Amino acid sequence: MSDHYFNNQPQVKSEEITITSYLRGEEKKWISDRGVFSRKEVDFGTKTMLDVFEWPSIEGNLLDIGCGYGVVGITLAGETDQEVYLTDVNERALQLAQKNADKHRVNNVHVIQSDLYQGLGTQTFAAILSNPPVRAGKKVVHAIIEDAYSRLKTGGELWVVLQKKQGAPSAKEKMEAVYDEVELVKKNKGYYILKGKKH
Repeated sequence: MSDHYFNNQPQVKSEEITITSYLRGEEKKWISDRGVFSRKEVDFGTKTMLDVFEWPSIEGNLLDIGCGYGVVGITLAGETDQEVYLTDVNERALQLAQKNADKHRVNNVHVIQSDLYQGLGTQTFAAILSNPPVRAGKKVVHAIIEDAYSRLKTGGELWVVLQKKQGAPSAKEKMEAVYDEVELVKKNKGYYILKGKKH
């Protein structure tokens, strides 16, 4: 059976590398490894979402769900005093996310193993961001979208990046069925950045 980044424990041998990316106007270095999503470079969709992300008008914590090695949450943690939560099922990804949080010296980051929202208690957030694991299937992607609504504060926002060919139009339809306001923030090289707002 092939080894997927959304497994709890990748079986491939660890081989850590350091990669460099330019995000939100700054050059950043990341520790990556085999068995995690987009190991050799920060993927284009994540970069695009970070480039266009704007903080919601309300105050509150942020959640990076399916965080991988922590690019989204850690990048944004450096811009806020609010608490930032990073969750994933992949243990290796979580270890890398913690290493990267330490590397970037962000003290407001909490790395948690969680299958979707299960490990978060009753917490609510001002913003939830996700580059969802499309290879885990449409059901998982739609669960991330649907279940985020109850996790958002009033005025909170879900930001999602998906490729058109990997289900962005159906994800947009799902968001329109759940959220009070949905915006296609940007289309870039087949990637859709979608924002759903809770009133």
